[in-house]
Amino acid sequence: MVSENKIKVLMAKMGLDVHDNGIQTVTRMLRDAGMEVIYAGLFNSADGIVKTAIEEDVDVVGISFHAPSYLSHISDLMELLKKERVHPSVVCGGIIKTKDIPELKRLGVRDILLPGSTRDEIVNSVTSGAPAR
Repeated sequence: MVSENKIKVLMAKMGLDVHDNGIQTVTRMLRDAGMEVIYAGLFNSADGIVKTAIEEDVDVVGISFHAPSYLSHISDLMELLKKERVHPSVVCGGIIKTKDIPELKRLGVRDILLPGSTRDEIVNSVTSGAPAR
């Protein structure tokens, strides 16, 4: 049985990005840190992520990118979250150009985790963005 006060995180890859070693590792880290993690896997759309976020009542959505299409995917995701009036904290990780970080923040991404982020940095990022349950 899952405790009601656990942080709930939805982890997903968007688009045609098939590199999933990093997101699987982060998913395990978050579970080991005591969070409830729903792993949506590969090939997700903004619609599917928002639908799952609503159904699962998640606190945080974690999106991992290895492909360069992250700005358009995040723009679509943030727009749909706003339209549906759903407000999980959104964290992105993976191969993201430093010059694109301000735009991701402007779109509403709370935190961006780049390669080399430590377990503690990842867990703290997710924990600090989650509302108290």
